[in-house]
Amino acid sequence: MLDAKLEHFRNLISLAAADGKIEEVERITLSKIAFERGIAMDRMNVMLKKADEYIYIIPQNQLDREKQMDDMIELALVDGELAPAERDLIFKVGQRLGFTEGELEALIEEQREKK
Repeated sequence: MLDAKLEHFRNLISLAAADGKIEEVERITLSKIAFERGIAMDRMNVMLKKADEYIYIIPQNQLDREKQMDDMIELALVDGELAPAERDLIFKVGQRLGFTEGELEALIEEQREKK
């Protein structure tokens, strides 16, 4: 079983790949996140190669859920736009995590304002 840190990172990879490609800016952002969390680059590269095979894993507690949504939205917006596939995944995941559409819109707006 993957630990929570790797599950969370794997979920970010699945989000990055949601629009069918992982842009260079997304790859760089994922590299930074991997480094910050102590995930080896070779492990990250293997995970990137398998991105299309991943199924989203739901975190078990509210703090992890909120952190994960923030990270997902930040990663989705890193290339300056929210692709429809990324938006769909954020809303699908957000609803599974117990967020309302209004809460998700507010989180997206909050991340946009940080840019």
